[in-house]
Formats: sequence, structure tokens, C-alpha cells
Amino acid sequence: MKHILSIDQGTTSTTALIIDETIRVAGKFSVELPQHFPRPGWVEHDPGQIWETVGGAVRGALEKAGIGGDAVAAIGITNQRETTILWDRETGEVLHNAIVWQCRRTSDLCQALRGKGLEKVFREKTGLVLDPYFSGTKIRWLLENVDGIEKKAREGRAAFGTVDSYVLWKLTGGKAHATDPSNASRTLLFNIRDMRWDPELAGALSVPMGILPEVKPNFSVFGKTLGTGFLPDGIPIAAMAGDQQAALFGQACFRRDDSKCTYGTGAFMLLNTGGEVVRSTSGLLSSVGWQAGSDVTYVLEGSCFTAGSAVQWLRDAAGIIAAAPQIEDLAREADPESGVLFVPALTGLGAPYWDPEARGAILGLTRQAGRREIALAILEGIALQIVDLAGAMEKDAGRKIGSMKVDGGACENNLLMQLQADLLGMEITRPRLVETTAAGTAMMAGLTTGIFKSQDEILSSWRIDRTFTPAMDEAVRRGMIGRWRRGVEAVRKYSEKI
Repeated sequence: MKHILSIDQGTTSTTALIIDETIRVAGKFSVELPQHFPRPGWVEHDPGQIWETVGGAVRGALEKAGIGGDAVAAIGITNQRETTILWDRETGEVLHNAIVWQCRRTSDLCQALRGKGLEKVFREKTGLVLDPYFSGTKIRWLLENVDGIEKKAREGRAAFGTVDSYVLWKLTGGKAHATDPSNASRTLLFNIRDMRWDPELAGALSVPMGILPEVKPNFSVFGKTLGTGFLPDGIPIAAMAGDQQAALFGQACFRRDDSKCTYGTGAFMLLNTGGEVVRSTSGLLSSVGWQAGSDVTYVLEGSCFTAGSAVQWLRDAAGIIAAAPQIEDLAREADPESGVLFVPALTGLGAPYWDPEARGAILGLTRQAGRREIALAILEGIALQIVDLAGAMEKDAGRKIGSMKVDGGACENNLLMQLQADLLGMEITRPRLVETTAAGTAMMAGLTTGIFKSQDEILSSWRIDRTFTPAMDEAVRRGMIGRWRRGVEAVRKYSEKI
């Protein structure tokens, strides 16, 4: 029996998933990854801790599967996108903590670039907006603010990577410095039409081209394991993809107009647009989904920065729950007509607003409102963000979205999923396997190595766990959406003044 290992390096944990050649999960193990917050709005990871969690997750998954590393025929890597790491390509020394995609420290730089009239050229070439979310301005910040990095970059010693590139580098003993188009397309440096790093964009950000990794199609052998200490040498790393594109693939959204939403640290809705780059006029992003040979599949994406992390805030900062799953039972006890509203702008607002300075808020509190009402408001706030994304997506695509697949840890919350179906007014389908991000790159690696013969084989293995059908009164739905939009506007006006 052949096995495929997927390493899913996420924002708050690393998961290793092992599937066999029948697309059955043989083993899974997760290790929590600490986040570091040196200042308000700044978010970092220690790359050493990232690598430690990779090793721990792989060892745990192999043990759960009851196999040794020699039973692994191929590896896929998927990752939190945009998070930026620079290291010394000669010594392997990391030159600074990783700057996480949530980090807002480059807001002023983005504003300066917009002031120079560069928004249009970045948008046209990359499909992105000028926002601190993306890697390019994070690289510029590191070059300008950390002693020695600029010199090493000019000398060709510094290497840049999103987390996939760093994990690949470590897995291959420093032999492979590469990425894939789905990750490259999230850097502000990659031309999604020409499918290459763009010298004009790199020049605008003063990023030396020599630090950038090679870009290979998603279905490629990127390198082979060497000297990891937890896997045998010689296993091919046969696929890489950013987490949201991997989840789209893992959901078997292979056809144009297929859509999914992943509920993780943030929430991310993607629409498969086939071979067409759909340019958004509604605050969404155009990116590469995946590339097989010369064939490119594009996506339209809406990104919300806070979803599962709002539940973590309720647990860790507010102390209202002891464990994340408790939010569902607590919210079910709430008064549904309390009028409490939560705007989850804990790290700014993403699409379609792109307001990095927005702050989170709880509105509508009364003497009767308590922890139950706040818990329900958090779930409603997560779902209401997706309503904004879906509306923008339908406007850009020029057609209605009839249904949506969901995945990620928070999709196991039945109350949240019913709220999502009610507020969107569409069916929501949850698969039996909700770890679709990790499964997606495992499937890609299986296709690269011939373990799987076609996408149809993968599609035939996809199974429904539950479908959520809208049941909310239309007047109630419209009232909640109207209150949400007034709340978002109030938060944005408040944030301008602080």
C-alpha cells in the first residue's frame, strides 16, 4: 500500500496528514504553533518553531498510521500564504522572525506606494491590492529595518520564501529553493498572466530578484528529502500549493464556478474561474489556483482576516470559554434577539473593505447581554463577513452562486454553518473529510507521481457529511445584514479617529 504525506503548515498549528492509495486517511497529527505579538498589529512566528512543529506533526502522523517513513511514496506541502521568511542561503541561518500574513506593520509603506500611483500597476499584474497582507512589502520592511539583510540580499546570500519554500528548503537539506504559482501569486511580485517574477514590480519595491525562489508548476517534483532526522532520504516532494488553493482542490472544485469557503484562523472564499483571470471591481483578489504543465487555473478570492481566531480571542484573551468547541453550546443559549453585534476586525478588515486600521468591536450591549450573547455575536460576525464576500463575488462573476462547499476546523460548528446557510440564503455542503487543505496537496502529489490517475478518481472519492439548508425568515436575514453593514461603517469611522 502506497502512502502520501501532506504537511499543512498553518498559522496556529502544523498538521501532517497521511492518505493511502484509496484516498483513505491513514493518520493525522497536529502540533500547535505559537504566535508572537511584539507590538499591537504585529504578528510573527519563529521559523525554528515552525520547523519543530513540522517534525513533531510528521512523527505523530506516522505513529497514528502505524507505518514508518519508508512507506511514504510522496510528499505534498501546503501552507499559510504570504508569511515571509528570509534566511542565509549559505549557512541556513534565519535572518529575522517570520512576518505573518496577519501583520499590519507595512500599512504606511502600502499607503506610500498608493500615493505614487502604483496601485493600478500592481493590481493589473498581480490581481492583488496594495495591502500589508501580502509578502512584497514585508520583504521591503525586512530589508530596510534589520541590520545586514540588505547587504546579504545584494550579495546573493539572502533567500526569500513563503512558508512552503522554507519547509522545502529544510526538507531537502538546503538543496531546493523553489515555490509554486499559487504562493508566488500572493507576493505582489508575480505576474499572473506571464507566470513569472516581474522586474518592474520588484523594482517598485526595491526587492533584489536574486533572493526569489524558482517557480515550478504545482504538479512537479520540487526536490527530495535529505537529512531531516524524521524521514528517510530520497522521498519526492511532489506538490506544493497555498492553503486556500489546496483546499479548493481538496474539495474537488475542479470545474469553473465551483466554490468553497475555508474557516480557519481567517475565512477564505474561492471561486474557480477556469483559464480566465477575472478582474474584480468589488475588492476581491485574482490569483493562480494551480498550474499543471502549461495549463493554468485561476481563482477569484475573498479573504477575511479573522474567523477562528475570534474564537481563540474569546478563549484566550476574554476568558469566556475554556475550549473553542464550547462556543457552540454557549451561543445556543443566547437570546437571538439581543441585538449584540461583533465586528471581527481584530487584525483589520480584509475583502471587500481592505481597511488595515479597522479595530474589532462589540456593539449593542445592554444590561441583559452577557457571555452567551457575545458568543452568538461572534459566530454571526464570522458568517456575516462571508455574506459580503459572496455578494462581491457574484457581482464580479456576473452570476449567482448556487451553493458552496465548506471546510476547515470551524466548519464543524453546526450552529455556525446553519447561520452561514441562513445568511447567504444558499445551501452549504460539508464533506466528511474537513481537512481538505492537507488532503488537497496529498492528492496533487498523488497525481504527480501516478498514484492517482486522474481528477475523476479524486472526485469520485468526495463524500458529503451534511448539507445545511437556509431556514431564516427573509425579513430577519435582511435586518441582520443591514445592522452588520451599519456596524462595520461605525467601526471604520471610529478607527479613523484613534
